[in-house]
Amino acid sequence: MSSPTTSSKLIKWIDERLPIFTFMQHELQDYPTPKNLNYWWNFGSLAAIVLVIMMATGIMLAMYYTANADLAFDSVERIMRDINYGWLLRYIHMNGGSMFFIVVYIHLFRGLYYGSYKSPRELLWMIGVVILVLMMATAFMGYVLPWGQMSFWGATVITNLFSAIPVVGKAIVTWLWGGFAVGEPTLNRFFSLHYLFPFLILGVVVIHMVALHTTKSNNPLGIDPKGPQDTIPFHPYYTVKDYFGLGVFLIVFAAFVFFAPNFFGEPDNYIRANPMNTPPEIVPEWYFLPYYAILRSIDFNVFFVPAKLLGVILMFASILVLFVLPWLDTSKVRSARFRPIYKQFFWLLIVDAVVLGMVGAHPPNALVFEGIESLRWILVGKVATAYYFFHFLVLVPLIGKLERPKPLPNSISEPILAGTGAAKTKESA
Repeated sequence: MSSPTTSSKLIKWIDERLPIFTFMQHELQDYPTPKNLNYWWNFGSLAAIVLVIMMATGIMLAMYYTANADLAFDSVERIMRDINYGWLLRYIHMNGGSMFFIVVYIHLFRGLYYGSYKSPRELLWMIGVVILVLMMATAFMGYVLPWGQMSFWGATVITNLFSAIPVVGKAIVTWLWGGFAVGEPTLNRFFSLHYLFPFLILGVVVIHMVALHTTKSNNPLGIDPKGPQDTIPFHPYYTVKDYFGLGVFLIVFAAFVFFAPNFFGEPDNYIRANPMNTPPEIVPEWYFLPYYAILRSIDFNVFFVPAKLLGVILMFASILVLFVLPWLDTSKVRSARFRPIYKQFFWLLIVDAVVLGMVGAHPPNALVFEGIESLRWILVGKVATAYYFFHFLVLVPLIGKLERPKPLPNSISEPILAGTGAAKTKESA
């Protein structure tokens, strides 16, 4: 690693004893990046920025929050009404959770489209799935903290799912609750873990970055750089691109915070938690709706497996299947640009995920269309759930074996130079 090019004696003095500036220059400035990355690659850095925003606002909110079943709801109201800019901190944190999932979901589907899970990036992909699981756990525990109606009953319903696990299920639920019902011990546990998990996520993100810089970035063509002519330094070329993406993202983020702060929220959560009054519909946050739909779609037993346990298994399997995706996909071509059949089924998967989200947001026995008595959301959920697992477990391996991909370019530079005259000039020379 070369020393940082700076005239500052202080920086040189520190770097000779602790080469942190040399490391930063090598990994954040000189890091060779494929020259054809598009704006879909912005979402990785956006996710890291949102994580920092969430941690900063969360620490400040924790200074005023009281993890007590009798005081939690009032402490949130005090943050909103009496603390200087407390309303802004809470709205940034509350909407930041949704923004975080939007960015990470786009980042995940970008990886699916461009084959970023394939060799040699299997471990990088798996670490990313671990981050997603930790995010879900953190978000769920954070949703409980306001101690409103939806918080209380959401905690009751979701934690009760573990009771379906044979032998140890009830013991797990009792441990999660800290007793025999959702109450103050539950709130204290969830608050402690909600505060701890973001630091755990940050640590896994660092490991994710180390794995990324070891295996190098994928690119839209899905081919490896053939030499220096296929790469450019990360700074300033991609930092400028990231700054632009960040500016657009912050405008959207600010629009929700200032003009529609409760767009992603549930009105029932502004009602104090009441164990004696169950809400008509218990609906999780939007980013959990597809998994919730899978859970509710299983209303039948299979052999000796009860419906509740099967639903829980499939709900968790819908995430865990992503861990083994690098080995399910048998195609040697990464990018969907050169895989015409896979590309069509990829977009069908997107539609399926949206449909699952819609199913999760509606009562299972409600009609999808008025006048069509036989078409209910639970039926749509069953079909969408079946396709989700069929896509990963059957279609992805099968397409990899049967599909004939389009020819790959010889290098990253070839499509860029094609048609510009640069290639012809090089040949004539």
